[in-house]
Amino acid sequence: MTAKLKITSIGNSAGVILPKEVLEKLRVEKGDTLFLTETPNGFEISPHDDEVERQMEIAEKVMRENRNLLRKLAQ
Repeated sequence: MTAKLKITSIGNSAGVILPKEVLEKLRVEKGDTLFLTETPNGFEISPHDDEVERQMEIAEKVMRENRNLLRKLAQ
């Protein structure tokens, strides 16, 4: 399946409009989270990515535990 996506303004950001058919194939709806992953063949959009979720959990833990250190490094 190939879908033509249009980038549009959403406030001060940009967003992509996903056609109803794409939402159905991904089995997602408004409010769900999608992951954009770079692969050797381009980009992949998926509703769930275990590796990204694992990495985000680790990053959030490190940021919580080292908040003061990260603030000093940012100066």
